[in-house]
Amino acid sequence: MKSELIVDVQPGEVSIALLEDSRLVSLQKESRNIAYAVGDIYLAKVKKLMPGLNAAFVNVGYEKDAFLHYLDLGSQFSTYSAFLKAILVDKKSDTTVPKIKRLPDIDKHGAITGVLEPGQELMVQIVKEPISSKGPRLTTEITFTGRYMVLIPFGDKISLSQKIKTTEEKLRLRQLIESIKPKNFGVIIRTSAEGKSVRELHHELKTLLRCWEETVAKAQKASAPALIFEEESRIVGMLRDVFSPTFESIHVNDKEIFSQISKYVNLISPESKDIVKLYEDDVPIFDHFSITRQIKSSFGKTVSFKSGAYVIIEHTEALHVIDVNSGNRSKAAPDQESNALEVNLRAADEIARQLRLRDMGGIIVIDFIDMNKAEHRQKLYEHMREVMANDRARHNILPLSKFGLMQITRQRVRPVLDINTSETCPSCHGKGEVRPSLLFTDLLHEKLDYLVNTLKTKHFVLYVHPFVSAYLKKGFPSLYRRWQLEFGFNFRIVPDESLAYLQYRVLDRDRNEIDLKEEKDMDSSASKSKAKTKNRTQED
Repeated sequence: MKSELIVDVQPGEVSIALLEDSRLVSLQKESRNIAYAVGDIYLAKVKKLMPGLNAAFVNVGYEKDAFLHYLDLGSQFSTYSAFLKAILVDKKSDTTVPKIKRLPDIDKHGAITGVLEPGQELMVQIVKEPISSKGPRLTTEITFTGRYMVLIPFGDKISLSQKIKTTEEKLRLRQLIESIKPKNFGVIIRTSAEGKSVRELHHELKTLLRCWEETVAKAQKASAPALIFEEESRIVGMLRDVFSPTFESIHVNDKEIFSQISKYVNLISPESKDIVKLYEDDVPIFDHFSITRQIKSSFGKTVSFKSGAYVIIEHTEALHVIDVNSGNRSKAAPDQESNALEVNLRAADEIARQLRLRDMGGIIVIDFIDMNKAEHRQKLYEHMREVMANDRARHNILPLSKFGLMQITRQRVRPVLDINTSETCPSCHGKGEVRPSLLFTDLLHEKLDYLVNTLKTKHFVLYVHPFVSAYLKKGFPSLYRRWQLEFGFNFRIVPDESLAYLQYRVLDRDRNEIDLKEEKDMDSSASKSKAKTKNRTQED
C-alpha cells in the first residue's frame, strides 16, 4: 500500500492529509495560533469545588472554566502537590523531582474536597480541547510525549506498548529504560521504540527531561493563569502522531515548515530523510494531489460509495447517527439478504474511513440494512472490527442489536471535523441576488487594473474556478493573453478547485493573500436587500 502525507500550510491554518493508494483516509486541520490544544500545560488556579460531581472548575484563562475530575488528579497527586508547593512558595527553590520523597498514593475513591481548595495553584495539562459550550478538560498527571516514549513526572512505573509482541524486545527495552531514567519518573515505551538503540532512546529521554525542567522554571516565574509549555512546532506535533517510516513521500508547500519536518524526520528516521519534498508549484497542493475533490465528496450529510449505495451522517450533541442506504445499485445480488450483506460490508469500510477522516468521537450509532441471518450479522460485526483495527483512537464496538443497530464508542479528544461542502455565493454574499456571470470577466479585468496600476503589484497569481480558468484561456488570442499584453507578463491565472464558481483570490510573490474586496462589493447587495425589505414594508 502506497502511503503519502500532504501538508498544506496556509497563513491561518495547517492541513495534513494522509493518502493510502491516493485515497484520502485522514485529514487534520489546525489553526497556527491555536490555544488550549491537547498537551499544553498551564499554571492554573482552582476556582470552585463541586462535591456532587467530585470535580473542580479551574481557571486556565479560557472564557469557560476548565473541568478537573478527581480521577484525573493521578494516583501520585500527593507527591505532585508537595513538589508544586515547594517550588511555588520559594520561587528560587532548586527542588527537583529525583530529590523529593515519594508520598503514598491518594485514595481512588476519595473526595475532591479532601485534596483541593479554592484559590490553590495547580500545574495542569489539557487532555480534551474546548468542545461546543464546554471548557477544556484537565489532568494534573503531567506527561511529555516523544517519538519513542512518554515521560511521566512523579511516576515510578515502566509500561510498554501492547503492540510490542516479542518477549525479548520487551525485556531489553524495560532493562534499558530502567538503567537510564532518573528517580521518581515513570516512562511509557511506545511501539516505535522497538529495535531502537540506547543512544536514540537516551537522547530522547534527555530532551523530554529538559522540557520538564523548562516548564518548572516557567511556572516559578509565572502568575496563574499562564501557559507554561507548548510544543515548539504544532505541525511537528501533528506529524509525530501520524508519521510512519513506511511513508513513500511527504510533500510540503512551505519552506519553513519543510525545514522543520525535514529536521524532525532526519532525527527520528535518518534513512527516510529524502522522502520530504518541497512543493513549489503555483497550483494549490491539495488540487495537485486530488485532495480537494475528495474533501468535497467525502464531507457533508450524504456520502456515496460503491455501486450507488450511500450513508447519511447526522451529528447531535450526544451522539453521531449514521444511516446506511442501498440506493439505486447497479450491481445488485440475486436475493435481498445477500444484497443487504454486500451493501453493509461496503458501508462498514466507508464508515471506518469516515470516523478517522472526520475524527468523530463519543457514541456512534449505525443503522445498517436489516439482515435476517445471524451468521451475516456476525460477519458484519467481525468485518467492522477488522477495518477499525488500524484506527489509532481508542474504540469499542458492540455486535448488532435486535433492531439492527451497531453501537461504537470512540475516543473524543477534539471537536469533530465537519467541513461544510456547500458554498456561499461570492457574488451576492448570501443576499440572494447575483451580478450577471457574463460580466465576471469585466470584474476580473477591473481587479487586474487595480492591482497593476493602483497597488503597483507586478508579480502575483490570480486563482479562479477551473471553469473560469478554462474560459479565460480558450481561443487565440485568449482573454488571458490579451490581459498579459495589457498588464504585463508577470502574473498568472491558475485554476483552484476549492473556489466557488464566481470566486477568486490573489497571492503575491511571497504567497501572501491580497484583499481585493472593496466596500462597494459588499454594500451593493446589502443595499438591494434593504431596498427590497423597505418596499415590502410599504406594501404591507
